[in-house]
Amino acid sequence: MRRLFIAITCLLIVSVGHAATVKHVPLEQMAKTASVIFYGRALSNEVKFDTLSQRVATFTTFEVIDAIKGVTTSRYTIKQVGGQLPGSRVVNRIHGVPRFTVDQEYVVFLPEASRLGFASPIGLSQGSYLVNSDKTVNHSHSTATTASSAANPDSGPNNPTLADFLNSVRVMSGY
Repeated sequence: MRRLFIAITCLLIVSVGHAATVKHVPLEQMAKTASVIFYGRALSNEVKFDTLSQRVATFTTFEVIDAIKGVTTSRYTIKQVGGQLPGSRVVNRIHGVPRFTVDQEYVVFLPEASRLGFASPIGLSQGSYLVNSDKTVNHSHSTATTASSAANPDSGPNNPTLADFLNSVRVMSGY
């Protein structure tokens, strides 16, 4: 009985994704190879069991503020592996896969979606740039996950303005 209790307890404990090493992807390479590039505001995150892939997936919907490449609609949803199902204590997080904070703005670089519909940003968190409230873009790639980190972004004098960053991305991507 004690072994059964321990086994059940272990199943209820948060599961941890395996660590991954991701090669640095230069901005120019991301801009050239991305199928989709946009500047947008995260509207929602919905975690659910995806019947197509038989995995827990997080669906993040963005309001597209500026479509740079491959986006033709005013809203865009990406599907990423992992998340925490509502009402569940089990969390499936993959290290490096960015999480998007609702109402925060980002510049996102995406590859073509997989045959199962998954499309995490290129280079994982490297393909997600946080846009600060002063309309500058962080050089470091964002994985902002809390309201406090989104409310106090790491802006500074070396961060490019959003307009300059988007113009550079357009030139690099050829769009």
